[in-house]
Amino acid sequence: MVNVPTAVWIDERGRIVRPNEVAFIDDRFKPFTGMDSAPYIDAIRDWAANGAKSIYALSESELKARLKPPSDDRSRADAEFALAEYLYKQGKGVDAIPHFKEAQRLDSDNWNYKRQAWALSDAERDYGTNFGKEVKKLNGQPYYEPRKLPEAKKGANDQPR
Repeated sequence: MVNVPTAVWIDERGRIVRPNEVAFIDDRFKPFTGMDSAPYIDAIRDWAANGAKSIYALSESELKARLKPPSDDRSRADAEFALAEYLYKQGKGVDAIPHFKEAQRLDSDNWNYKRQAWALSDAERDYGTNFGKEVKKLNGQPYYEPRKLPEAKKGANDQPR
């Protein structure tokens, strides 16, 4: 999982129904992300009511298309990040910084690598940036990957069915 908040839908049989995707329970981050929470909450309610027949439950082929194995760079980034965390926990924060930076270079879209590294150091001094500056660099691009929810069919009471 690359970003938080995120959710994975798992059915009663322990099978993934939807892979990890951004999941807000309210609109506190709407000004920042531009994402309404209501469509996702409605989708969860529909799935809870309709199970596998829900329009939001992905078919096996849709699920496979969204669940891709990590790239080689992502795998190396994970290893660099794990090493950085280990070094930090051993009291070697300065030694961890080059590994945090390498993880960020290898998987530059992974905001968890950035936020974690910046939280464990002085982001301005050690990385020459901070969260706010990095978000501004996006120039209006979404911070979160847009959700891929089908359009809900509306009934007489204007609730998804």
